[in-house]
Amino acid sequence: MAIEGSDDKFSGRIRLGMVGGGRDAFIGAVHRIAARLDDRYELVAGCFSSTAEKSQASGADLGLPTDRVYDDYTAMAKREARLKTGIQAVAIVTPNHVHLGPAREFLRRGIHVICDKPLTATLPDARKLAKAAEKSDALFVLTHNYTGYPMIRQAQAMVAAGELGEIRVVQVEYPQDWLAEPLEGTGQKQADWRTDPARSGAGGSTGDIGTHAYHLARFVTGLPLEALSADLQSFVEGRRVDDNAHVMLRFQSGARGMLWSSQVATGYDNRLRLRVFGSKGGIEWMQEDPNTLWYSPLGEPTRRLTRSGAHVGEAANRLSRIPPGHPEGYLEGFANIYSEAADAIQARLTGTTPDAAVAYPGISDGLEGVAFVNACVKSSAANAKWTKLDL
Repeated sequence: MAIEGSDDKFSGRIRLGMVGGGRDAFIGAVHRIAARLDDRYELVAGCFSSTAEKSQASGADLGLPTDRVYDDYTAMAKREARLKTGIQAVAIVTPNHVHLGPAREFLRRGIHVICDKPLTATLPDARKLAKAAEKSDALFVLTHNYTGYPMIRQAQAMVAAGELGEIRVVQVEYPQDWLAEPLEGTGQKQADWRTDPARSGAGGSTGDIGTHAYHLARFVTGLPLEALSADLQSFVEGRRVDDNAHVMLRFQSGARGMLWSSQVATGYDNRLRLRVFGSKGGIEWMQEDPNTLWYSPLGEPTRRLTRSGAHVGEAANRLSRIPPGHPEGYLEGFANIYSEAADAIQARLTGTTPDAAVAYPGISDGLEGVAFVNACVKSSAANAKWTKLDL
């Protein structure tokens, strides 16, 4: 059912709003670049900060009219839903504990939501948001952006086609070193909220980057998890959340896995890596060299598969913009999630069906991610006891 006073016909760019992402916010700028890269969205409104002054200043930085810059997200949701040219989608790029409130406000008014990960700070909040998304006619998209890389789509297609055979071993790691010292004690904004359990949730590295690693392994392999055994550490004295995690994984198929997330791994910037080994072959992908997928068929030399090459399939090619040899990276992969979401939103606005190849993380992925963090914390507190996800 159309919202009263809204523009029922879709034409041109999707009108986008944003909650969070004001001055000095890292991820908000990334979302705005990703949304504009393929010219599918136009930012027209926002509530960019919890303080009215900073929200207005941020809106002015972005060239928005003052009447489309809001002091709080509830007022924004109510007014934008009434406007004939109000927003059709909203990006939520706030700290984790401020995902539920705005997402629920916009979903209930039929406005599509694109939310940064993890879904929420706590499992009860994740369940509430999942119920809100289920009741809404609007789409919910979660930006696990690494699934937007072309060679990750190639890896997923190869696993699904049985090229690796029966999956036996999955190894995924996401090490960083930016929190190797107590940066939160200096007042650095990103470190301050990401190490505060009231805002980030009970998981530190597990919530911030471990959820990315877990989702990537699940996305590529398609293997449901049976249980996990986690050993979490807070190596920096006084830190209230984990900054390092070793997690053993048991999949329902019988496959086994290991996940390592760390923000105290000295010398590592952002070295997300996935390895999958099956009865017929193995693959390896690293985020710092995202245009390459290494494929090792059993008993044959290892092959280097590259983005947009003749040796990769449509799953990778459809997400590539430029010819082989010209690298695409983080922003382009992030933009692919936004463009996949745009295809789905446009189809919903026009009453059509999106292409079957369109794929993006959704509410169930978000709920599972928070359940993963919750299970890791619970397992570690019980001396690495094998623990099932509480979905």
